Amino acid sequence: MTGPAASGPVPVVTIDGPGGSGKGTVGRRLAQALGWHYLDSGALYRLVALAAQRRGVALDDAPALAALARDLEVLFEIGPGPDEERVRLAGDEVGPDLRTEACGERASRVAALPAVRAALLERQRAFRRPPGLVADGRDMGSVVFPDATLKIFLTASPLERARRRYNQLKEKGVSANLAALSDEIARRDARDAQRAVAPLRPAADAVVLDTTGMAIAEVVARVRGLL
Repeated sequence: MTGPAASGPVPVVTIDGPGGSGKGTVGRRLAQALGWHYLDSGALYRLVALAAQRRGVALDDAPALAALARDLEVLFEIGPGPDEERVRLAGDEVGPDLRTEACGERASRVAALPAVRAALLERQRAFRRPPGLVADGRDMGSVVFPDATLKIFLTASPLERARRRYNQLKEKGVSANLAALSDEIARRDARDAQRAVAPLRPAADAVVLDTTGMAIAEVVARVRGLL
């Protein structure tokens, strides 16, 4: 599949899963291979958390956070490399700031607020443009794009996911502790799975892929083979 039917909806592939499952890298590479648009939904929540930090908004102030979410001035740019992504907030490149563990922790708290999720819902759906969209996150197939062409849910063992995150941080020159990362992933998994709104779980019609021990190229090939 390379694009939508002449009179049909714009196709969407959703890739959901917990942190460290590989959904971001798989999503970017799949979008590039297909020539489609790409949505990193997790970055939106991280952007809300970062904007809140910069403006001094408390992470339990749901109305103020929802207002930030509605008014985010954000731009995503996929770079020439297979794993390159630039994110701009109000014109500033903020990609490195978004990828810190501290920002991820704050984003997980923000994402549990129904008002914030509601504020971002239509913004996420607006990424659906021809010729197609690859959207990764935690509720892309279950909530945001329930009519997606293909729904994928990636998972991997907690230790594998912690090792991946550790290696990513080390490659970027960021100090990290494997045991601490493993603990943080476990806490985030529990919070995401137990939240009242859009808890982390596969959509009923999703294809679940355990990526433990799989190379990224192998996962991308598996997903493309399902289209």
